[in-house]
Amino acid sequence: MLPLLGVLAACGTVGGQASPVPADQRQQVTTSTSAAATVPPAPKPAKDGTCPYLATSYVAQANGQLVPKVKLSTDEPHPACFFYANATEIQLTVRVYVGDAGIAKKIVNEAAPDGSQPANSPTGWTGGYVNDDSGVVYAVAKSDAAVVVTSNQKQSIKARRIAEEAIKGLKL
Repeated sequence: MLPLLGVLAACGTVGGQASPVPADQRQQVTTSTSAAATVPPAPKPAKDGTCPYLATSYVAQANGQLVPKVKLSTDEPHPACFFYANATEIQLTVRVYVGDAGIAKKIVNEAAPDGSQPANSPTGWTGGYVNDDSGVVYAVAKSDAAVVVTSNQKQSIKARRIAEEAIKGLKL
């Protein structure tokens, strides 16, 4: 569809006949049509490690479970951190995105869609939280950054405190 738009945008009409549109106007049209940003795929645990912005001891205390293992995604500059409850079960995940403000908002809206409870902590961050039988998701964005905490615990206060600590550790 985009190539067709580019071809159509390169032509204009004068007196019913096609005439070329100046190159600077074509550039403007193609730039605006290709600016649709997409949300990157959800991060996956890839390697053992230590979360660079959130202490394992803090997660264990705040989430109320021991953390025998931590894995990180390969995302740069801020990997997602996966805190395990045992060898295979993830108890808590912290996803961080910094880049485009529109994408940050989309990430939060996907994690905590319409109908979610409103979230506005820490100050200046907005989003939502949702809890169900599997746990809670606390997702907030500010400007070009988003932080999404997913916990196997049902109390949103735990996920909120961990999000606040991660944001502080990230200096966002």
